[in-house]
Amino acid sequence: MKTSITFLAALLISSFSFAQNVTKRIDSIITDNYKKNPQVGISVGYIENNKEFFTAYGKLNEETQTQIDKNSIFEIASITKILTSNLIAQAVIEHKIKLDDYIDNLLPKVYVLHENLRNKIKISDLASHQSGLPDIDFAKLIAADPKQPLNGVTQETLSAVINSCSELKDYGKYRYSTIGYTLLGQILERAYGSSYDKIIREKMLDPLKMRNTLTKNFDVKNRTTAHNVEGGTQEFLKWNVTAPAGLVKSSTSDMVRFLKAILDQETEVGKAGLITEKIFYKDENREMGMGTNISTDEKNTIYLKSGDSMGQSSIICYNRVKNWGVVILLDHRNSKMRQNLLNTIYDTVLK
Repeated sequence: MKTSITFLAALLISSFSFAQNVTKRIDSIITDNYKKNPQVGISVGYIENNKEFFTAYGKLNEETQTQIDKNSIFEIASITKILTSNLIAQAVIEHKIKLDDYIDNLLPKVYVLHENLRNKIKISDLASHQSGLPDIDFAKLIAADPKQPLNGVTQETLSAVINSCSELKDYGKYRYSTIGYTLLGQILERAYGSSYDKIIREKMLDPLKMRNTLTKNFDVKNRTTAHNVEGGTQEFLKWNVTAPAGLVKSSTSDMVRFLKAILDQETEVGKAGLITEKIFYKDENREMGMGTNISTDEKNTIYLKSGDSMGQSSIICYNRVKNWGVVILLDHRNSKMRQNLLNTIYDTVLK
């Protein structure tokens, strides 16, 4: 018995030391990046075996001394898509919809699909970016309104895009789609008879106590400042019909709560996560689940999603087998920096 207790104590100490070493190395990487780029505010969250770690650098804005922390609000942009796909999977578990259902009768009545498109597009096609539907012309929208480009997207403009489509030129092939996730949000609304805002709150934010995850109203004191690629200040994108594709705002503390839930197969989010992690699309360049990219090497399979708003960049990833997850939020739009940070953390610490 004495030997067993001694062994257990040594094991616990070893595990604690390993976890402490990992977090120190992650913090060192983030510290080094901030020293080289002091103008870029950053917040990072890490979880392993339910143990949480956070580090953050920078100020909320130039007019304050308030430091960014784990509860500071960022635009998570297209990370919103993995929240939406998780809600879709929850609806599947609840028998509200099926992944192989055609979307024809699940959309609002304002959409009238061309006969060439009927009984063609499935929910899983939308979720894995292979529906073949035309997408929103962001370049045109940005040119018209650089601060709030999504002001040009309404239910009427979306209906016009879908209803005028008579051919799916690349159906079954990967092409990233904002309009696809907008439609998934509307399918959720019809399935539950409620707004997307209420659905995500009732099915995810409230159960997981994600108090720093915001939808329509994000005028809060702990909001970070967004900066475009030139370094100028940029407005947070306002909530509109495209919200399920990329308009949720959140913090590293809440994203770690989400990671904790998705890694726990006993939670509703975790059960749904297992569905979203199935491979729905594969070619020589990528494997796609529902809203998540799947990356596999000889030792690991990780699930990840990045996001870029007009003024901020973000990325989240997790390894179910090794039970860890990490989220990186930047107050600048800098996709190269957030990807390099994740690559460095993964290659030197987590791999």
